Order: sequence, then C-alpha cells, then structure tokens
Amino acid sequence: MEIQNTDQSKTKAGSSKSGFSRLFMKKSNIFYAAFGILTFFFTFFTLKGYLFTSPVTVKLTTVTFQSASQTGPIFKASGFVVAQRKATVASKATGKLIYLGYVEGDKVKKDQVIGILEDNDIKAQLAQSKANLKLYLADLKEAENNYKRQQILLKSGATTQVELEASESKYKRTLAAIEVAKASISSAQIALENTMIRAPFDGTILKKNAEVGEIVAPMNAGMNSKNAVVTMADMSSLQIDADVSEVNIQKIKVDLNCEVALDAYPGETYSGYVSKIVPTADRNKATVLVKVGLKNYDEKVLPEMSAKVTFLSDSGYKITENPVLVIPTSSVEKIDGKDAVYFVDDSRAKRMFITTGRQFGNYLEVITGLSNNDKIIDEVNNKIHDGVLVDIK
Repeated sequence: MEIQNTDQSKTKAGSSKSGFSRLFMKKSNIFYAAFGILTFFFTFFTLKGYLFTSPVTVKLTTVTFQSASQTGPIFKASGFVVAQRKATVASKATGKLIYLGYVEGDKVKKDQVIGILEDNDIKAQLAQSKANLKLYLADLKEAENNYKRQQILLKSGATTQVELEASESKYKRTLAAIEVAKASISSAQIALENTMIRAPFDGTILKKNAEVGEIVAPMNAGMNSKNAVVTMADMSSLQIDADVSEVNIQKIKVDLNCEVALDAYPGETYSGYVSKIVPTADRNKATVLVKVGLKNYDEKVLPEMSAKVTFLSDSGYKITENPVLVIPTSSVEKIDGKDAVYFVDDSRAKRMFITTGRQFGNYLEVITGLSNNDKIIDEVNNKIHDGVLVDIK
C-alpha cells in the first residue's frame, strides 16, 4: 500500500511539473512573438523615411581655386589702351624738311631735336640783322659826338638852336635803329629756332608722319604740305579708356580695384584701379567714359590695344594674392555656429564640417576641410540633411 501511494505521489508531481513547463513555454512564445512584432514596427517606422521617401534632387558643385576676377566681379566693360600724354609734333615754321632723326619705336628726351627744316634764308636774315646792328652802333658814336658838340657850341653862340635839334634828332634815330636791329636779330633767332622740331616730353615715337624733302607747315597750307612730323606718346602714362553702361556707373567709384585683360595676350592679366570717372555721358552709346590706371605693366602693353576690364567688389581681396580655394555660399549650412557642407556617398547626403574664411561676393573661402576638385551639393535647403536620399541631376 505504501509503495502504491508513493508511486501515485510521484505521478502527480510529474504531472504538475509538466503542466508548469507547458505554461512557461506558452508564455515565452507569447513574449517572443510580442517582441518580434514590436521590433518589426520599430524597424518599419525607423526605415520608413529611407525606404518610402522620394530622393531629393540635388546639383553638385566643384571646390576650386579662383582669382579675384572670378570671386568678386561686379561687371565687365570693354575699352582700349590710351596714352594720357600723346602729341602730334609739328613745326612752328613753314619749310622743307631736311633732317628727320627718328623713326617708329625710338625713344626721345624732352627738347631733343627730332627734325630740322631748311634754314638758309633765315640764317641770311640773321646775318643781315647783325650787320645792321654793327652799322647803327658805328653811326651812334658819330651822332652822339655831334650832339654833344652842338650843345657846347650853342652855349658859346657859335651854332643855332636848329642845328642842335637836328643833331639831337639824328642821335635819337640812331638809338631807335639800334633797337630795331636788336629786335630783328631776336626775330631771326626765333625763326631759326622754329626750324628745329623738338620733343615736347620724354616719350616714344609711335608714327612718322613726314619724310625728308617734304614741305612742312604749322597748318595744311596745301595738298603737298604736312603739318605733323611725328606722333609720340609717353609710354609711362598708359591707361584704359573703358565705356561703362549708364546702368552700371553707380556701382563703381574712384580707386576701385580692377583686373585688365588684353585681347592680344590671352590668359595674362594686369592689376588696375579706377583712376577717373569722366563727368559726362555719350548720348549715342548711353555710356560713361571711365579711365582705368594700371598698377604695373610691361613693354607688351601698347597704345590702342583692345582690353577687357573686370571691375571687382570691395571684398578685401588683394589683386596680387594667389588664387584662393572657394565654394559657393549657397552650399554652406550653419549648424550651431559651425559651417557645414554635404557631399554624396552611395546616393545619400553626408554632412561635413569645414572652416571658412573671407567672403568674396557669392563665394566663401575654404580654410580646412575640403580640397581642390572635391564635389559637394551646390544649393543646400531644408530638405537636405545628413543621410537623406538624393538624386544627382
């Protein structure tokens, strides 16, 4: 009986344990199922924005080095190189040109003789005037002595008043004749000097307008006469005369930095500045003449060359600086006071913080964080954030 009771007790205990195990397993399955459902929904809602949101269309821009004319231009204008000191040199006298000592490209100094006119007749007049002066000086001695003698004789009653007045008149006429002779000499000397054609300033001969043997006159006296011998310019006074549209004239001011490019030398530029704004407009072209000075230039810059002038903004950029690494300001986003840009990796926008410097118009200088030729998203808006799906157009 005791053995039978013991077996029954063991049977009941085994049944109780088996039922508890089944209950525990049932509850565990429910727990795991619930956990799996929660994990599914969490993952679903977490990835919903990535899996079911349309990609943002973006455009990429290239990080690049740019010069001042690329980063800070206001506008451009066309013009020509013009010498501010330029002269068409002519003679003051009329005559045949017997000497011309310079040709195009030669350098001359101020008052240096460029050409000489035939002067034989003027030299003859000068010689005659000098001879007349000597003659009148000889007459002066005789007239002066006669006048003094008549004064003494009159006091002693040995002559008349009429004789005294006649001697006085001859003496004064002789003095006047001397002055006339001196004036004639001065006139002949001036005429002789006028046969010398001299340079009005230090410069370079640009054009030879006459040849030896031709008649030269101050003004065209006939079809066969020339009124100019040479055309010369001071090559240190070269500037650019640029025609600026009336609508742009308020954007510039004196001393504004410029960059000058000559059509003759592609790829080369010269530093310039606004020297003068001429206070009148051309009604036919609706432009204002602006004179642009060159800070430094070489012998390749020649008068009448065509030029393109880029007027630069006051951005603090020095023309002499090397190109700087820049990006468009539209590609930069401010996050907690820091500058950030976005690049594209595996069709998603990736944020990168950078260090920026000066602003040049629509461009921003990059100090650290980016390198030349890096690609970043050009226009950042509220749709672009770290990890968003993007489509590059």
